[in-house]
Amino acid sequence: MIYSYFRRSRNVPTGITHHVRFILIDETDRPSFNIYQKMKLIVLVLVVLGLYNQDSIAQVVQSKVFSYSKAKVKKTESGEKRELISGVTTHLKKFEIFTNTIQSGKAHQVNRIHADCEEFVFVKEGTLKINFHETSKTMGAGSVALMMPEDAYTLENTGKSDATYYVVSYQSIRPINLQRGINAGGSILLDWDSIKFTPHDRGGVRKFFDRKSAMSERIEMHATTLNPAIKSHEPHTHLPDEIVIMMEGTTEEEIGTGIFKGKPGDVYFMGSNIPHAIRNTGKKPCMYLAFQWE
Repeated sequence: MIYSYFRRSRNVPTGITHHVRFILIDETDRPSFNIYQKMKLIVLVLVVLGLYNQDSIAQVVQSKVFSYSKAKVKKTESGEKRELISGVTTHLKKFEIFTNTIQSGKAHQVNRIHADCEEFVFVKEGTLKINFHETSKTMGAGSVALMMPEDAYTLENTGKSDATYYVVSYQSIRPINLQRGINAGGSILLDWDSIKFTPHDRGGVRKFFDRKSAMSERIEMHATTLNPAIKSHEPHTHLPDEIVIMMEGTTEEEIGTGIFKGKPGDVYFMGSNIPHAIRNTGKKPCMYLAFQWE
């Protein structure tokens, strides 16, 4: 398909235009044209049309593993911050994952509020006190706080050791629906010890939630325990994007045509409809948190 577009240059006198012609290839033109190529082409077209400048182009998040130990470290007043992922996905126009560490003995309180983003906090290690509205809860490793847009909350290390947590922040390409998020239960605090463990033949699972939110018609989270030397399942695909945060043990994830290795702290990202399967490569059970959205 060939499209033409006329526009006036910002740097020439009024009335002078230039002609831009570009080609969009759909799936019928090229069956192997995948979602990443499509997204890159869309960004390229927007650049040509002047709707993006170089500073505002977001990077498409690639399906692969993102290393915790190799992530960029920035020192903060209370400890450190590691930036893991920042970009766009099939369903999100803003997607970010980072970790914060609050050192023990520091009464530092982190305040967060976003009008345009939803996010969840996942405690990696240590103890965090989380406050929002009239609710306050002290939670340990494995616990989750799911926060709707416009809900202010604070985080404080109340333990005797360093506390490290992930922040996963995201904004949908679709309009925010705050009422949908409220009707589905709003912001919630989920302590690891309160989540029931259900054993199965491959290990077991803890189901945190499967619900609607302000950003999505469906978000789902669970923690899997996988026995040694086996796969969770054969490679499969699904519409939602998905992340897996390694908690314990060592794994390898088949993602598309690649195989990626992960250890505690690492994050796997699997884009929409990308084949994937995870395998425990260790001699002991491994554990990971999975979160998906559409």
